[in-house]
Amino acid sequence: MVDIAHQAAINPASARDAAMAHAPVPLAALDTGHWRALAQRAIEPNGYYLPAWELAVSATARGRTDALALAAHDSSARLIGLMPVISLWRAWKIPLPALVSAHPYGTLCSPLLDRDAPLEAAARLLQQAREAGAHALVLTDVALDGAAMASVKQVLERDGLKPRILSSYIRASFDATKDGDMLLRDALGAKKLKELRRQRHRLEEHGPVVFEIARSSDEIGPALESFLQLEASGWKGKRGTALIQHAGDATFIRRAVPALAEAAQCEIVTLRAGATPIAAGIVLRHQNRAFFFKLGIDERFARYSPGVQLTLDLTRHLCADPTIASADSTASADHPMINPIWRGRLAIGDVLIPLRRSDPVVTLVHGALATHKIAYAAARYAAHLIRK
Repeated sequence: MVDIAHQAAINPASARDAAMAHAPVPLAALDTGHWRALAQRAIEPNGYYLPAWELAVSATARGRTDALALAAHDSSARLIGLMPVISLWRAWKIPLPALVSAHPYGTLCSPLLDRDAPLEAAARLLQQAREAGAHALVLTDVALDGAAMASVKQVLERDGLKPRILSSYIRASFDATKDGDMLLRDALGAKKLKELRRQRHRLEEHGPVVFEIARSSDEIGPALESFLQLEASGWKGKRGTALIQHAGDATFIRRAVPALAEAAQCEIVTLRAGATPIAAGIVLRHQNRAFFFKLGIDERFARYSPGVQLTLDLTRHLCADPTIASADSTASADHPMINPIWRGRLAIGDVLIPLRRSDPVVTLVHGALATHKIAYAAARYAAHLIRK
């Protein structure tokens, strides 16, 4: 496998050559029609592993290019499983033979498994990883209680293997089959909603407050540019992390969003006060689930809670849509804005998957990951102190 153990520092040359023969293919080499068909049949939705999204990420997104693919096919050569991956060396500079989920910019890496053959798909993906020379898989940001992870666990149990949860957290979601107004009333209470209505009335002093949904090809481009400007105008712009501030990221999002919108898998929601956009968000759709990718606000209107106002309208919009059953915030744990509004919870985590029984290399991988986590946490804390 290319770069699986930092130029095969662990494996001898003969083993490395054998692994190369079974190396995962570049993600861009997959047949996109077969990938789209698998996404339609997936046992669990993941908007960030739709081909139009992940191919755009892998093509140009900063630090996320050139992903590989573990791809499972059945006896008729139909694609039944897909797991975008990179080497452990590339992910965290750890020179051990393991593969890691390729990060799709959004925080969900649950693999696509065919609902008609999820166990076969999971088993073939694991076997391909073994044949490529990997001793472990590190699945990052997977839905711990999702159908895809359940299938992987079942295959591992059958093979006498046990996954190890490296870290986990709970993030916001909601049941979109409920009435939107009732859901918001239960979540926020009458007093808070009254305060938000008062803020909205004050916002109308700047012009009529309108919630817009961009889906069509002529709407999506201008709406995306408006979102990018809003995102860059706020704290993300100050930190240098806004999409438009990096050429590769800007190219990725300008490619992915229109392509997904054309397939009715993406929309941009915008809240305007008169002619001024004050908040906007990108929402992906896969099967019956929506994914709230990013939010941008005009901080000049912060006193009116523009992000909250947009999220209230988005909640009602998704609840009124019979094709959507649930929504994933894809937000961080304890997110101060969305957690009080979306009261459902999803368990997300990083999972270490051993590929062989009683393998000492897996223990090494586990220890290296723990050490990396400690070092990363210390670096983040230091960066926080510097910013203060």
